[in-house]
Amino acid sequence: MSQWTGQTVLALMGGFALAFVLVLPFVARSYRIRGSVGVGRALTGLAFLVYALALVTYTLLPQPVVDEAFCAANTALTHPVWNPLEFLSDMRKFHTGLLRNPALQQVVFNAALFVPWGFFLRRLFGRGLATAIGTGFLVSLAIECTQLTGVWFLFECPYRLFDTGDLAANTLGAAVGALLTRPPAVVAAADAAAPRPVTTARRVLGMALDLIAVTLTGAVLVVAAEAFEYLRSADRVLAAHPLRDAVLGTWLPTVVLLLVVPLLGNGATPGQRAVRLRPAGDPVFGRALVRFLVGSGGYLLLSGLDMANSWNGVLSLWLLVHLVAAWRTRGHRGLSGVVAGLEVVDSRSVSREPVAAG
Repeated sequence: MSQWTGQTVLALMGGFALAFVLVLPFVARSYRIRGSVGVGRALTGLAFLVYALALVTYTLLPQPVVDEAFCAANTALTHPVWNPLEFLSDMRKFHTGLLRNPALQQVVFNAALFVPWGFFLRRLFGRGLATAIGTGFLVSLAIECTQLTGVWFLFECPYRLFDTGDLAANTLGAAVGALLTRPPAVVAAADAAAPRPVTTARRVLGMALDLIAVTLTGAVLVVAAEAFEYLRSADRVLAAHPLRDAVLGTWLPTVVLLLVVPLLGNGATPGQRAVRLRPAGDPVFGRALVRFLVGSGGYLLLSGLDMANSWNGVLSLWLLVHLVAAWRTRGHRGLSGVVAGLEVVDSRSVSREPVAAG
């Protein structure tokens, strides 16, 4: 695997991992500001996360072995290049054609690296030209300072050079990206607050967000429990606790997020809240419990059992039935809604006028 391939893979993996963590607040914010979330905007958000990680991997990796010998042999790295036009002198050191000159290629690469920054600040975040260019400068400055300080003094000496030419090229790239990008259309507050149809896509997205919320919450609880056990253990050895992991990793977050939270609120799960959906009418314990057991709650409780592997076929069929039901049932209320006698409505329509329970 080449140096560039390794950095790209790390950026892709990190970007997708961040997307998994941030997808619920991203969707919730999009629905509240824009009234919905489109595929194009979601892909742009994912691309920004991958790009942000790429800035880290391409500017800080690979890391050499930084020891006394390295520092002694590379003392020039401790002296910043203050002349932003130093690359012109460097170009004369190479007897190549202009387009093949390594010094010029480095400047072009540094500028191109920040063109997406201007695009994302304008298109994804809706910022103005000054903000896009200014933040590009600040991010580039942070990177150069990180290189100058040896990743903020984690290393004995710098292993990359602080170069004001890189800073100027990065800022220029951000400016080019911002100037070439048309900002997104402004969505009026009234349009964002207007009710939208309940669709299969919204229902499935809400279900997926619920599964992600439970998974992330469970992971945090398990890691916290393991960290507590590790700190208390004299030999620093972690024992297996399948029951504890099932309770903290699956059952507890499932019950809290998919049953307790809806009952304490308007009946909507976190995923439904994010996509502006909710059951019609006030939450009733009996119906909420039936919906919980028939829907994602029952699926997750069953998946947390030790014998869940022997139920893989049942669990897969469970998911398939719910996906089809979300598509084919009246009002896309899904199988759990049919069994519990609940309709699913846009929460913005309820805020305007009461909707009777179905």
